[in-house]
Amino acid sequence: MITITGKSVFGGVSIGKISFYKRDKKVVKRLHVEDTEGEVTRFQSARATAIEQLKKLYEKAMDDVGEANAAIFEIHQMMLDDLDYIESIENIIRTQEVNAEFAVATTADNFSEMFASMDDAYMQGRAADVKDVSERILTILSGAGESGVKTDEPAIIAADDLAPSETVQLDKDKVLGFATMYGSSNSHTAILARTMNIPAVIGLGQELSEKFDGRDAIIDGFTGTIYIEPDEATLELMREKQRQDQEQRALLEQLKGKENVTKSGQKVNVYANIGNIADVGLVLKNDGGGIGLFRSEFLYLESSTFPTEEEQFVAYKQVAENMAGKRVIIRTLDIGADKQVDYFNLAKEENPALGYRAIRICLTQPEIFKTQLRALYRASAFGQIAIMFPMIISVDEVKRIKEIIAEVTEELDAAEIPYNKNIELGIMIETPAAVMVSRELAKEVDFFSVGTNDLTQYTLAIDRQNPKLESFCDTHHPAILAMIKMAADNAHAEGKWIGICGELGADTTLTEQFLAMGVDELSVSPAMILPVRKRIREL
Repeated sequence: MITITGKSVFGGVSIGKISFYKRDKKVVKRLHVEDTEGEVTRFQSARATAIEQLKKLYEKAMDDVGEANAAIFEIHQMMLDDLDYIESIENIIRTQEVNAEFAVATTADNFSEMFASMDDAYMQGRAADVKDVSERILTILSGAGESGVKTDEPAIIAADDLAPSETVQLDKDKVLGFATMYGSSNSHTAILARTMNIPAVIGLGQELSEKFDGRDAIIDGFTGTIYIEPDEATLELMREKQRQDQEQRALLEQLKGKENVTKSGQKVNVYANIGNIADVGLVLKNDGGGIGLFRSEFLYLESSTFPTEEEQFVAYKQVAENMAGKRVIIRTLDIGADKQVDYFNLAKEENPALGYRAIRICLTQPEIFKTQLRALYRASAFGQIAIMFPMIISVDEVKRIKEIIAEVTEELDAAEIPYNKNIELGIMIETPAAVMVSRELAKEVDFFSVGTNDLTQYTLAIDRQNPKLESFCDTHHPAILAMIKMAADNAHAEGKWIGICGELGADTTLTEQFLAMGVDELSVSPAMILPVRKRIREL
């Protein structure tokens, strides 16, 4: 038996086989060929296989996510039939007498650069598409497998770490738990584990090796330990621990339908943080009072091009309808920093956490922002949608947002498209600047939501993604708690409500302090709704 200890990010016990996340490591080389027509035939065969794969993906996506979200696979099929694309590849093979792989990679680079340089946002989005379809052909030509998890049965997913774009593509039904070599408590792997209510251990280091792929293992999410090829005694001990955990969860189930109210009568809203439509089921299953944070950027991360207004409208409408009149707070696009999307073509930055991200992208590329706002306002006619804006640092930003909203609503009015004219608008308090001017900001919006992950990062000057700084990152630092209280006092002074949607909202050791500050809402991962309710009712 091999025992490796890391850091726990979500408790529980999982027993199963390890499946390492595979990444394609293709290296395209330029090779001289004599039989150029043979290479053209290889390319055409790979192209035909790619089209067949995309047809199957389209059919599966139609069943899983609906026609609007499946449309991307149709677009990719059309790109593979594009004569300019095909002729470019065949021409490079014949004139330069090179292998098909090199011709495909060169064409992909050329076309992608051409699309990216165009002014039209839609055409810029095609840059990522041409890269994507070309990667598919290269995978077929090289005989390599696709990136992802290769398992038919649920397994413990192991990796060095997982990017947001990788976590959103995982088949959640196949994930028993996470074990990563690196990462931090605020990594997207950790956030996904908390949302899915499954054990996760990070920071296991290089002792966690791909040589363990396929082996039996146990994750003890309570202690941050993974046991590989456990002995019988350890297996029995962990099964008992798993049984006790399940009993505790069964007791929490009895709190469903109960109020989030203290013994002295103070009521608090307990909402849920989610990343996509599929998570709504977890919110309802755990008796969430609403959605306090819908991370809309995951619609962008899951797509290979800019989601259209219609695609976004369908997603927001579905969430609003499923929540049946309960408040659904949707955060506008928060791309940048650790959440990178290829088709945005964001330049590499020395310090991306302090760079071009979130509302800064929206205010400098208003065509992207207006598309999202139109979809949100249209969907507001189907439920209680509220909108909040991330990374705010000034009153001027809020005023500019309102100007863009006025343009959007004027267009909707002119087209006689219905929407909620009293939609709540809020901002995230996640910068010290927002805290310091929170009294003035409260005059401009309907509510605040404290993003404690970034507020901690910016207050303590600590990169929340850097595992080396975990020991320095005191999430209970007096300065952070003082900032939350200041924002709460200023919100209430202007008659506005305040919530917490960062990971700290689920920290039950702080629940009493948050209630003493007058926090009106706590938005947590779906799995933490009932534990937080239990704590509130004990106070």
